[in-house]
Amino acid sequence: MKKSIVWLASYPKSGNTWTRIFLANYFANEDKPLSINDADRFGFGDSITSMYRKVAGGPIDPRNKRQVLDLRPRLLNAIASNGANVNFIKTHNVDSQVFGVDLMPPQLTRAAVYIIRNPLDVVLSFSRHFATSHEDTVDLMGRSDYVTEATDKQVTEYRASWSDHVTSWTQEKRFPVHVMRYEDLLADPVTGFKRMLRDTGLPVDAGRIEKAARFSSFEEVSKQEQAGGFKETSDLSERFFTSGTSGQWQTELAPALAKKIRKQHRKMMKKYGYLE
Repeated sequence: MKKSIVWLASYPKSGNTWTRIFLANYFANEDKPLSINDADRFGFGDSITSMYRKVAGGPIDPRNKRQVLDLRPRLLNAIASNGANVNFIKTHNVDSQVFGVDLMPPQLTRAAVYIIRNPLDVVLSFSRHFATSHEDTVDLMGRSDYVTEATDKQVTEYRASWSDHVTSWTQEKRFPVHVMRYEDLLADPVTGFKRMLRDTGLPVDAGRIEKAARFSSFEEVSKQEQAGGFKETSDLSERFFTSGTSGQWQTELAPALAKKIRKQHRKMMKKYGYLE
């Protein structure tokens, strides 16, 4: 079986959508920004219920975790064997096994990109997107058993805690993983995306990188969302693209919650430069 899958992995609200919009613009190579609502033409998520129905050949119950997991190898095999050299798949799942099913099978995986973001800022973005309190979000991010409830549109995602998620994707890997910090991308997107392409064995074209970085800038995607909406915006939130900055936790997050996050995730925060 061809190793064609490149995972675009992150904990929710860590820069995955930005990365996908960059890649869409990079490979489309148009003379104007691609619509943000067309970005999924160049990569799709691994939790879309309709995809599991398609490989099942009929109705499924997305709330039946065993049924969905049994279908996952068939879905990934179908994607990997579609004839494309590279298939980008967005995921918020941990890299692990669930009920004996390998969520990220190495025999189908070419490489992975893992985007990591300061969990202190993740809390704020997560809370806005899913309309949860900061306190509840901090609790979710600290739970090793954190899984999402399935819906008619999305199957269950196995997210675990922020630290578990980071650990699963960055340590003892069975396939190449390029790790990039959201904050470093903000500081220098051209350099960050260039390294991502190079380290995952994708073609590198300096001119196209600079253009795609402009076409996927916060200013551009925010303008598009205001003008025509964005189909990935949560039903619980008014906007998907809200600030495009980092460090907001310093003024918006209660000190007690910041302290709790540092305590829960100290090891991984320190490893990736979020703690002294």
